[in-house]
Amino acid sequence: MTTNLVTLFLCGDVMLGRGVDQALGHPGDPHLRESYVRDARRYVDLAEQTSGPLVTPVSDDWPWGDALDVLDVVAPEVRVVNLETSITGADAFAPGKAVHYRMSPANLGALTVSHPDVCVLANNHVLDFGITGLHETLDVLAGAGVHTAGAGRDLESARRPAVVDLPSGGRVVVVAVGAASSGVPAGWAAGTHRAGVDRLERLSTAAADTLVSRIRGLRRPGDVVVVSVHWGPNWGYEVPEEQVRFAHRLVDGGVDVVHGHSSHHPKRVELYRERLVLYGCGDFIDDYEGITGYEDYRDDLRVMYLPTVDRATGRLVELRMAVMQARRLRLVHAGSDDTRWVRDLLRQLSEPDLDAIELGAGGLLTVRPRRSAVRS
Repeated sequence: MTTNLVTLFLCGDVMLGRGVDQALGHPGDPHLRESYVRDARRYVDLAEQTSGPLVTPVSDDWPWGDALDVLDVVAPEVRVVNLETSITGADAFAPGKAVHYRMSPANLGALTVSHPDVCVLANNHVLDFGITGLHETLDVLAGAGVHTAGAGRDLESARRPAVVDLPSGGRVVVVAVGAASSGVPAGWAAGTHRAGVDRLERLSTAAADTLVSRIRGLRRPGDVVVVSVHWGPNWGYEVPEEQVRFAHRLVDGGVDVVHGHSSHHPKRVELYRERLVLYGCGDFIDDYEGITGYEDYRDDLRVMYLPTVDRATGRLVELRMAVMQARRLRLVHAGSDDTRWVRDLLRQLSEPDLDAIELGAGGLLTVRPRRSAVRS
């Protein structure tokens, strides 16, 4: 049976390096060059001190935990994650960076267990171990049959979209860019003969129009187009006006979903012309348990975004969100009080667009757009 509806799984930063890598079955070199932590195993210790004992090595599915059950139940046709780590054994630490992320290629199963279709690489950690690390990351993902977007061996390949064919017809097309505002160094920009990230110095109207022009050249009828953007700082709920203008320009040009990330916590969700704009998906998998200083943001709570889009029109039909909590380097279902906390936060941040967020079946937060509430 042919259907025009397609459900996506979108999430923020998937950081399987550093402490998570050390807890898995095939950890890489734990040496770090951070100001306060010189051994990645220290992040495992912090998680244990915060959440309880952890028996290592953990299985490949451990970091995803209950999130895998949600994916099994919802069964999204296409899964897109922002992979914010290099997959490499290289030891060429990128100079001038305070934090470096890498996971051992031997631990790749901790990524592929979630069956990602697309790994977005346009972020400020994919070159933490230099060009060698990026090349190995690209090779490992290609060998696993995972599409990538936003970084490549040259500018042409960095700009090449990830295209996922749908069994029911049509495609999901993912284009990814990394903004300077998220900390992507200028020297990481891909060039004609230089590997790197498709980097935007500014989120300008001209940059948006260039992106739209590229998308129009590759779009086919029935495609769902997702633009994934790594932008802005790690903390704070404010959405800069330049991000709003950029996102709206993309939608005006035919983009169906804007998938924003970089913030360590969820941010505003918007419906613009009946299209979904996620300004900050928050972290998803990381080793941040026990790191103090930003507790008010509740960055232990993570969100799975599960939008259903009508590929004939690009309109959002329904958005479901599953709230998870990081415990012992593993995602577990958040309790009802924490789920309501996220619901209330998103209501506050996203009014008037999403004032109708409800706690629905299976503990999922659910939004069904009301045409009368749509802004253009």
